[in-house]
Amino acid sequence: MNCVVIQTTFSSKDEAKNIAKALLESKLVACVQLFEIESIYNWEDKLCCQNETLLNIKTKKVNFSKIKSKILELHSYDVPEIIEIDISNISEDYLKFIKENTI
Repeated sequence: MNCVVIQTTFSSKDEAKNIAKALLESKLVACVQLFEIESIYNWEDKLCCQNETLLNIKTKKVNFSKIKSKILELHSYDVPEIIEIDISNISEDYLKFIKENTI
């Protein structure tokens, strides 16, 4: 079984938590970590600086497309960050945790 971390950002912690809970309740993900961050980026020819909440989502690789669809459905951004990062090494116990807590 291949596992991944999916990263996405939100303008509010409440929105991030709501989507994290929806993903967990659907059993698409095993764990979600929330981090308060500051992002600097170009948007519509302007340099922007914004506080955001970053989610690190741990799941099976086969669930990526369903998770991506759910994020796009619920996200308030026009162009949300949805990045899949392959996990090349993982402990057997954590792999078991992901397997047991996802569909």
